[in-house]
Formats: sequence, C-alpha cells, structure tokens
Amino acid sequence: MNKRIRSSFMAGAFAAAILSAGPLAAALPKGAEAPPVVTTGALAGKAFPFDLAKALKKGPVVLYFFPKAFTQGCTLEARAFAEAMPQFKAAGAQVVGLSGDDIETLKRFSTEECRDAFPVARATPATIRAYDVALNMKEGSGLLSDRTSYVIAQDGRITMVHSDSDWREHVSRTLAAVRALKS
Repeated sequence: MNKRIRSSFMAGAFAAAILSAGPLAAALPKGAEAPPVVTTGALAGKAFPFDLAKALKKGPVVLYFFPKAFTQGCTLEARAFAEAMPQFKAAGAQVVGLSGDDIETLKRFSTEECRDAFPVARATPATIRAYDVALNMKEGSGLLSDRTSYVIAQDGRITMVHSDSDWREHVSRTLAAVRALKS
C-alpha cells in the first residue's frame, strides 16, 4: 500500500473510531479551577505565545480540545466556531481551540479551517493530562485529546463542560454558557 493511500486509510479509520466513540467523560467538573495553559498558539497563520491567565483578564474563555487538525469532525467543528465568532465576541468571550498537533500544522489550520476568526494552540501532553482529555490510543501513536469544550469564567473557574465526540453541539452549548455568564 503506498504512503498516500495508507495515510488516507489511517485518517479514515481514526475518524471512524472517534465518531463511534459517543459521549466522553471529562474529569474536570463544573466549578473546578482551570489548570494553567501556557503554550504557542496560531492565528491567521502566525504563531504567538498563549497564556490562559492573561486571556482571562479580558473575559471568559472557551477552551475546546479537538483530536487532530484537518480530520473531518475537527474541520467541521472549527468552521462552526468560526461562523459563530461574532456571537462569542458580542458575549465578551474568546475561543481557543487546543490540540496536540505541531505548530506548523496549527498555523495552516488557523487560516484554512478556522478562517482567521479565532486562534488554535498546541496542547502539550501535560495540558492534555491536566484537563483529563487524553484519548486512549495504542502505545506509540502519540497523545491525542478527545473532543471536550470548557467554558472558563474570568475568575478561572470552569462553568461548563461538554464532552462528546460528535462536534455538532459544542458551539451551541458553549455559546449558551457564555451568554449565561453575561446575564
């Protein structure tokens, strides 16, 4: 099997495994203090330092973890968040996508799929473990996150958690939680 066909096959198998997994269980409950996140992010194809504590000074933050850039579900989720960005901004919130992808991949993803509307950042293995969003994979395949969205209030407390491999409700649920914070 040539490399391109094998890569496509593996990506399809990975996507099928994620989609068939159903609801996921995030260990960080509502009311917990959000662990610190200091990493490299990308917006509109440019890298920048991201620090959750600094971002929270501007308002609530939606951190959404996604397994792998450029896979079907992650692409659709990123586009849905991009389309909803005017509503998140009106509610005073920032959105940041996090995955274990390398920064060069995230630079491309921030432009091509996030449409320059919001940043994505590198979730280090320590961050993935701290937020308890590690996807169980075979040894040696790297540490991937599951699909979990957190809404974090300005005081650093988690006010909403939604874990589900189906991307379709992440945007609506996080937007509703952000709006509830504002009222």
